[in-house]
Amino acid sequence: MPDRTDYKNKWQKENVDRVNLIMPKGQKAKIQDYAKSRGESLSGFINRAIAETMDRDQSHKP
Repeated sequence: MPDRTDYKNKWQKENVDRVNLIMPKGQKAKIQDYAKSRGESLSGFINRAIAETMDRDQSHKP
């Protein structure tokens, strides 16, 4: 019988993509603290930052 981890892994495989992000040492903690201060997770903040940047860049297309 599948356990909770099996269910979670199956769901993630079907519903999300993963990205390995590399940044300077110490930057992750700064971003996590900032995101937490805004009530967001690290992933949520990064996804929002990317989406907002893409929207902004799209509206300023040459």
